[in-house]
Amino acid sequence: MNSYPFLLVVHLFAAFVFVGTVTFEVLFMEPVQKRLPVEVRKALGAQLGPRVRAVVPWAVLVLYLAGLGMAWQHRAALASPGSSPFGLLLSIKIALATSVLIHVVIAMTLARRQRLRGVVRRRVHISVFCHMVGIVLLAKTMFHLSW
Repeated sequence: MNSYPFLLVVHLFAAFVFVGTVTFEVLFMEPVQKRLPVEVRKALGAQLGPRVRAVVPWAVLVLYLAGLGMAWQHRAALASPGSSPFGLLLSIKIALATSVLIHVVIAMTLARRQRLRGVVRRRVHISVFCHMVGIVLLAKTMFHLSW
């Protein structure tokens, strides 16, 4: 039985949760929070923070496990990434995804130590957001580009 379609759907739903959360934070929450009174910001953080910390790590875990399962099925293309546009674009996508995972681990470590604040938090969010834009573009084009 080919598990690729199942892995693809699971991967897409997990990506939807993770990418959607980061996109919402970068494009909506962070700009709006600056204009909210301190007590509203604290209340919002107290309500959203625990929910994000409860859901997003599981989404990331599922996202990466499904991604590994899909990558395994493309191992021939990954063995020689320069030999095809698909292999090259998939390799770049995996490199970006690895970088996102490193960002997430660093952010979670800093958050546990209560050092993920202000500028550092914003930079991590923007970096992850930019990486994810690249990943989504690659995911949508790697099956259709040729040269």
